[in-house]
Amino acid sequence: MRQVTYAPSRYIQGEGEIARLGAYCVQMEAGEAYAIVDPYILSVYGEEIRSSFARETMGLQVREFLGECSLAQVEQIVSELNLDRIGVILGIGGGKTLDTAKAVSHYARLPVILVPTVASTDAPCSAVAVLYSEQGAFDRYLSLRRSPDAVIADTGLIAKAPARLLAAGMGDALSTYFEARACRRSGAVTEAGGAGSIAAFALARACYDTLLQDGPAALKDVRQGRASAQVARIIEANIYLSGIGFESGGLAAAHAIHNGLTVLEECRHMLHGEKVAFATLAQLMLEQAPQEETAAVAGFCREAGLPLTLDQMGLGGVPADKLMAAAAASCAEDGPMKNMPFTVAPQDVYAALLAADRLGRQTEQHC
Repeated sequence: MRQVTYAPSRYIQGEGEIARLGAYCVQMEAGEAYAIVDPYILSVYGEEIRSSFARETMGLQVREFLGECSLAQVEQIVSELNLDRIGVILGIGGGKTLDTAKAVSHYARLPVILVPTVASTDAPCSAVAVLYSEQGAFDRYLSLRRSPDAVIADTGLIAKAPARLLAAGMGDALSTYFEARACRRSGAVTEAGGAGSIAAFALARACYDTLLQDGPAALKDVRQGRASAQVARIIEANIYLSGIGFESGGLAAAHAIHNGLTVLEECRHMLHGEKVAFATLAQLMLEQAPQEETAAVAGFCREAGLPLTLDQMGLGGVPADKLMAAAAASCAEDGPMKNMPFTVAPQDVYAALLAADRLGRQTEQHC
């Protein structure tokens, strides 16, 4: 089977990068920039962003991101673009802002530069945009023709986001190595459309090692308002290492179980990465992973404040039939559970959720 590895053309990370956006867009040699910007970021950093383009004497149009990342909004923005002048799309903000920019660039056939302002997921580096209905319900995954042309991560800006968001990004990144390992064992086709590469697997492993080494210290620094070297390493792990690792290394049980859990209203208040962290424990239970490995993951979740038990997920009082419904949803035919190196039935997932809960309770008791 062929190997396929996706990655943005450039990944740039450092403090103060938002003030250099104009220079990066000039390097694209692509005409004026059209920026889709998160409202809060626009209110705080709008002048800095505009000044960076003024210094380069480059045209900039700014649109505040409002509403949903929906196909209707994307089509509306595309219809308003002056394609004789606009040469590059710029997305600045959280996940839905960035996905809107990705989708606009896809339909307008323009390059895109993404500027994540939080490190809560690994989506910025991927060649996929998630679209929702106008009411906020999941609509579809939009596969893009290519990865983003550039991803610019301003560590100083990202470090100011709430610590819970950084921890959630760590929870999302926590699954990357274990899912890539499962896909490697099964020979699954990854989200990039081929077998996982050596490069993707190495990045996935580096992601896991970085989380364990620097994660707790990074969270402590963010809570104290410091953009330390540990914070920078975790931002890279959450956004880049995990982004390349999941897309070109593959998804498996952890994200399948996360998808199944989304059918339960009781845990919809949990962030994506928080659910993925607990689902990673469940994947390890499915695999009957070595005790030292499961203990390391559970200990990391405890230190990072990520959910370890069904109670912490908001699922403590959920009847068995509802948990079984989530387990069944995680085994959907078109989902990533098929990438596991063995057949997984809903009953197996149900048992793994209970086993993960028991491990979590034991971990909490031994603290």
